[in-house]
Amino acid sequence: MKYSYFPGCSLKGLGRAYEESLLPVMRHLGVELQELEDWNCCGATAYMAVDEAKACVLAARNLALAEKQGDRPIMAPCAACYLVLNKTKHYFHDYPAMKETIDRALGAVGLHYSGDTPVRHPLDVLINDVGLEAIKQKVRKPLKGLKIATYYGCQLVRPYATFDDQYNPTTMDRLVETLGATVVRYPLKTKCCGGSLTGTVPEAGIRLVYILLNEAKKRGADCLATVCPLCQFNLDAYHAQVTAEYGSVLLPTVYFSQLMGLAFGLPDKELGLNRAAIPFKWRPAEAPAAKVAAPA
Repeated sequence: MKYSYFPGCSLKGLGRAYEESLLPVMRHLGVELQELEDWNCCGATAYMAVDEAKACVLAARNLALAEKQGDRPIMAPCAACYLVLNKTKHYFHDYPAMKETIDRALGAVGLHYSGDTPVRHPLDVLINDVGLEAIKQKVRKPLKGLKIATYYGCQLVRPYATFDDQYNPTTMDRLVETLGATVVRYPLKTKCCGGSLTGTVPEAGIRLVYILLNEAKKRGADCLATVCPLCQFNLDAYHAQVTAEYGSVLLPTVYFSQLMGLAFGLPDKELGLNRAAIPFKWRPAEAPAAKVAAPA
């Protein structure tokens, strides 16, 4: 299984733990990722609201590079990157004026995009290409006893429910259950984490972070698992502000790929677990000691 890999800006910066855990996990499963050469920012969801055409052109350049790299899908782990690349592909096909803008811009730098390259998310690849049974066979340290609230965020399945349900996605639920963990019922799994509001309108952003952490805590979760670097950052980095405003709801937030690495028995240092503000520490339960028969 071969894929073009688009890390996006976050996975090379604040979301580095995502890439550090995802790459060894994919190698462990025999998935070959070839990073796009000379990739650029996807345009980001915020830029879509500033200049939609330029944002689409930026994203289309990455799609054109992937197409040039070979006949393989492009994998985008970041939820925002995944959304923007998907949206650009849809706009390219659905709006002739946007297609003309993209064609003209790419042509100016000697690139061409046909619009055929599939945009895939790692969850999609893991569930539908690798398969849960193959993943289960790689588990060496089942996450037994670990209770997880799966948090997808608002961009992964909206507006394009390409591989999961828009209102009740379950791919990550099924994945972490395959790893041996228990999924707690978490109705807020697609509620916004606050996005950039934590930096622009802090009182609104911090409240959204609190709501998500508090709900997971109330439901007995040991941690939140996510797929989005911005979600992970918001839910991990603002505990002090949440505590000052609402009281302590201390709860670690990890990437699903870090949980996979732990279950596969990969070393902690390969999974970026040291980068979180709120440490996540888990060890498999010790097997009960064998009973020694009393002497006759």
